[in-house]
Amino acid sequence: MKIGIAYDLKQSFQVAADAPEDRLEEYDSEATVDAIAEVLRALGHTPEKLGGGRAFVERVLREPPELVFNFAEGYGTRSREAHLPSLLELLDIPFTHSDPLTLAVTLDKAIAKRMVASVGLPTPRFVVVERPEELEGARELVDATGHPLAFPVFAKPLYEGSSMGIRRASRIEDRAALHERAAALLRDYRQPVLIEEFCSGPEFTVGVLGNGERVRPIAVMEVTPRKGAIESFVYSLEVKRNYLEEVEYHVPPKREPAVLAEIERVALGCYRALGCRDVARVDVRMDREGQPKFLEVNPLPGLHPVTGDIVIMSKRMGLSYQDLIGGIVEEARLRLGL
Repeated sequence: MKIGIAYDLKQSFQVAADAPEDRLEEYDSEATVDAIAEVLRALGHTPEKLGGGRAFVERVLREPPELVFNFAEGYGTRSREAHLPSLLELLDIPFTHSDPLTLAVTLDKAIAKRMVASVGLPTPRFVVVERPEELEGARELVDATGHPLAFPVFAKPLYEGSSMGIRRASRIEDRAALHERAAALLRDYRQPVLIEEFCSGPEFTVGVLGNGERVRPIAVMEVTPRKGAIESFVYSLEVKRNYLEEVEYHVPPKREPAVLAEIERVALGCYRALGCRDVARVDVRMDREGQPKFLEVNPLPGLHPVTGDIVIMSKRMGLSYQDLIGGIVEEARLRLGL
């Protein structure tokens, strides 16, 4: 097949001088695009780099591919990941990964959590704050069901990815620190802030592949700190950028089969509840009672051939990079009847 590759590169954007230093964290490098193109070529396809934004629109209108391998992040709004897929749906051009609705819903962490909770899957209690004044004077934070949130809590931008805005200081012990952190996030990221109860148990991420009856976990990966206690560990941007020294990845985790089965159950349930397609990575963390709870899902998981979490876990389970990329294409092909 002739497969166009949709993507956004860091160097494609300019940001304001006062923007957060991680403003372009979620965008890709040429190394990822080249690696995907090489795999597609090795599998007998004809890849074409289409990029993103207006350049993508011009290229796809001029010469539509048979399939678009889409991992474009978009830019500027909470529905940015849905921009190109919406265009592709309009033009009736098939594409990999989730549809525009799922991509928009999952980027807004509060909407995703509400949908997951609506089908009975566990997620930490949370509130959304739009102005610093909302934290002033109130004795406690109360979620939509009337339950107060217990400290420690965790604060992050409502619709960012790639750990943007997540630092070690995101785990917060008291109201004074929460007010300071939330005010900084509101100022720097110019969007609401999600505040949720902090889960103090171990952290896991689950790679999921497939559609319908073929949905299955690729692997479960546990992330543990090399320094400090699990109870206060934050898988922050600083940690991810220095992952070789900061954390250990356990694939599969050294946990009881029943524990892993429950983690997979939660992850697969969230994948289905949110309408994910082809592939996604679901983040889960245990609370103090040992119950795995949904944190968020990435329906466009990073595919860097060395540092992508889903790539790391796949390789440790014996799935090569070519197997992973080829599997995504094959799942899309079967779903679309190509």
